[in-house]
Amino acid sequence: MDGTAWLSFPLSASSVLVSVLLLLAAYVACRSASSRPDPRRASEPPGPRPLPLLGNLLHLNLRAPHRTLLEMSKKYGPVFTFHMGPKKVVVLAGYQTVKEALVEHAEEFGEREPLNTFKEDKQEHGVLVTNGDTWKEMRRFALSNLRDFGMGKKACEDKIVEECQHLLEVFRNFKDEAFDNHGPINYAVSNIICSLVFGSRFRYDDPAFVSMVRRAGRSVEILGSPSLQLYNMYPWLGKWVSSAREELRQLATANRKQAAELIRGLKDTLDPRSSRGLVDAFLIRQRELEDSGNVGHYHDPNLLMTVLNLFAGGTETTSTTLRWALLFMAKYPHIQEKVQEELKYVIGDRQVQVEDRRNLPFTNAVIHETQRLADILPMSVPHRTSRDITFRGFFIQKWTTVHPLLTSVLQDESQWEKPTSFHPQHFLDRDGKFVKPDAFMPFSAGRRACLGESLARMELFIFFVTLLQHFCFRPPAGDPEDRLDLTPRVGLALAPAPHRLRAISRLTG
Repeated sequence: MDGTAWLSFPLSASSVLVSVLLLLAAYVACRSASSRPDPRRASEPPGPRPLPLLGNLLHLNLRAPHRTLLEMSKKYGPVFTFHMGPKKVVVLAGYQTVKEALVEHAEEFGEREPLNTFKEDKQEHGVLVTNGDTWKEMRRFALSNLRDFGMGKKACEDKIVEECQHLLEVFRNFKDEAFDNHGPINYAVSNIICSLVFGSRFRYDDPAFVSMVRRAGRSVEILGSPSLQLYNMYPWLGKWVSSAREELRQLATANRKQAAELIRGLKDTLDPRSSRGLVDAFLIRQRELEDSGNVGHYHDPNLLMTVLNLFAGGTETTSTTLRWALLFMAKYPHIQEKVQEELKYVIGDRQVQVEDRRNLPFTNAVIHETQRLADILPMSVPHRTSRDITFRGFFIQKWTTVHPLLTSVLQDESQWEKPTSFHPQHFLDRDGKFVKPDAFMPFSAGRRACLGESLARMELFIFFVTLLQHFCFRPPAGDPEDRLDLTPRVGLALAPAPHRLRAISRLTG
């Protein structure tokens, strides 16, 4: 690993950072030397020796930190310590280790780490990064009501099918010319979670809707940037990463304002006898509790942040996975042709239904292999320990930040035949029947597993199959398949780099 990989931001900021760190290093070293030793430290997980204050920062590639940690796991084992600047974190690598921690020790490893950027965005409310009773109640409420409004059921399937028609029309309008499908796919996927949360979909040319979707995507990109990673390690660096912080703050403020306006409109037209979506259900529950004099967790900040969490989570990861799927199909046309042959034989020209999945083993395998290799959230969202624990012979202290390295699970060499290749056979047995290995963990696992997993699986299947029924996806005219770049864009989620594809109608060849 290039020891200077982290120096990828402007030189002036780098110089200031190094100068300040060196000035403080002596102080930290002296303070550490005078502290009383803890005998339990001898049994802590191994790891590279940290420098005072810098920790292991010089080893870290801030543009692909998951790659650094994956390489470190080969040297230090499946449970190791890595210092993100002054903060000591424990990294869990490999399927067996991550499963044991998140599933068998779900309580101990089930807390969320409150990063500085999350605190500034007032995410002590909602369902994504909260802990304790707030998280338990908001997750229970969100799961229950999303299911009530159709998540994983026929009603939701109908919404996705309807949205497919809008997306198909957009693709047709490009008339086989290459285009960037980022926007249309994001709008289509976002409309599904919007219909469940707000009770309605939005037009793709609605300026407010387009802005909200774009801001959510840009926020995810910024959160994974080198400068914001440094800020989470060193909050006092604020003024040297002011540009990224200020942009993130403006994006968050604008989306909070817009979501609040949507909620206000629903509140003004609320009919307690008929819920249109999750927001209505929350408002009705809030009114019921107001009558008793105590709304508990059902206050406006929790509603606002839960809506924003669901909007971002229900838009970005699924749409990003779908974009990867189409890119893989253009990159590997022989696989695309095999999918389309199976679709023609099993479905023909009729509209696909979720129940068709069991009769489409190869297509299902391609979708799952896309999720595995795309590796959307390679480091998951940071966890922390809720109490002291001895795990696999190592002592891990309460409140220690923990990174379940999902990329090490999805590319575990002991679990996957070709871990770094696009190989749908990972999900097929010798008879060509679909199988799902236990190491397939793109939604994480345990108590913090993605609450929208069933929705995402339904969306991916219906959108992907419908698009492949109507179009062949190819690179821009004159470009060979091998020129398509599969290098992901830097960000909290690994999205494809900007690209254009042709959606060639199968009706016209």
